[in-house]
Amino acid sequence: MSTVNLRSNESPEQLLRRFRKKVTQSGVLSTVRSKRWFASKSELRRIEKK
Repeated sequence: MSTVNLRSNESPEQLLRRFRKKVTQSGVLSTVRSKRWFASKSELRRIEKK
């Protein structure tokens, strides 16, 4: 899980920007999106071929 602490003299916008950057670098959103619905092995193979 990505966590970000508010630094002194940091605006909430900057905090959000750092959090979004950490989340995208860790790849959490991409795994959540891919596992949102169940996909069988044959479906995954078909997607990989494309």
